[in-house]
Amino acid sequence: MKYEFNAEHLVKRFTAYAKINTASDERSAQLPSSEGQWQLAEHLKNELTELGLANVQVTDKCYVLAELPANTEEAAPVIGLIAHMDTSSEASGENVQVTLHKAWDGSDMQLAPGCVLSVKEFPEMAAYRGQDILTAGGTTLLGADDKAGITAIVSACEYLLQHPEIKHGKVLLAFTPDEEIGCGTDGFPLADFKADFAYTVDGGALGELNYETFNACNAKVIFNGVSVHPGSAKNKMRNAVTMAAEWQLALPQGEKPEYTDGYEGFYHCLRIEGGTDRVELDMILRDHDKNILAKRKQLLLDLAEFMNNKYGAGSVECSLQDMYCNMKEYITPVFEIVERAENAMREAGIEPQLVPVRGGTDGSRLSEMGLPCPNIFTGGHNFHGRYEYLPVPSLVKCTEVLLNIVKL
Repeated sequence: MKYEFNAEHLVKRFTAYAKINTASDERSAQLPSSEGQWQLAEHLKNELTELGLANVQVTDKCYVLAELPANTEEAAPVIGLIAHMDTSSEASGENVQVTLHKAWDGSDMQLAPGCVLSVKEFPEMAAYRGQDILTAGGTTLLGADDKAGITAIVSACEYLLQHPEIKHGKVLLAFTPDEEIGCGTDGFPLADFKADFAYTVDGGALGELNYETFNACNAKVIFNGVSVHPGSAKNKMRNAVTMAAEWQLALPQGEKPEYTDGYEGFYHCLRIEGGTDRVELDMILRDHDKNILAKRKQLLLDLAEFMNNKYGAGSVECSLQDMYCNMKEYITPVFEIVERAENAMREAGIEPQLVPVRGGTDGSRLSEMGLPCPNIFTGGHNFHGRYEYLPVPSLVKCTEVLLNIVKL
């Protein structure tokens, strides 16, 4: 089926979402963790109501829910479409200035002083020469992760409402908070979201389709030192900074994000702060194989024991928290939902690329909770940073794929 989309309309919708700072805050004890997510939730509630969707609501945990009723008596599965409202805090989301580069000619994009988007640094960009491309202004992220997913879902529903000749079953929508900090499903109203299966629209490049994710564990390591004036520190000082540096050097040096790809897991020292007396280190451990992840966790515990023997009991505290699992084991038994997405992509003229996610999605935990959720591309690149970009035709194709998935 041939769809006619107004790409400028999608860009306008995405820009409205991007202007709302929804960066999540992992140090907050609230759900959601930031006020901006409430703002986007209210914006979406009003927009979906105006479009004519049914049962639109914002829950007390900031989940936006809506329903596109079936327009046929023919039997059809109830399909869920899910995207997250928050953005990463690894780059600023404040005052995002969405810039449209019309018919990009392949030359370097000078986004801001010291921020140049170029094919030399990002060779995959060459595939989008001649296309309209969205970036931010070089001082913030763009927010395509995952406001591009929200844009595609809302636009697909709007199109179906405007074209009742396209027959479809019931479609359920859910926009979630705090996915970026691993809390996207903590308050998910699964009892009210009665889909047979769902798709998270939270992927990367055009054609990507994911049903495998990392198994994930977060670690907090605390180094307890003894601070003494350096002039009289001999045999007294225990420098927590020194211990933290030793810890980092003791990790397998080739098993870090910057050296790994595909199915290779890693140890990642994400954040560190403190001084001589105390240092706190946040880490993440990732692997597609849960047995190998278990070995990674044990390595940290063994390292903590070793350093406590070296520096004294209580010098190193290591706590581990499992975050999500590889959703492959829950999706493989219902692999036809992956095939449904593959067929939808081929109908849109896209050859699907089944690639493992080097991360996780809300679908990881939802699949474990009983709602299988493969993940579909949004078209964005370089998420979580100032070099993020989104080819507009890829966003349009994402919307088209969603239409193909839900139509009869």
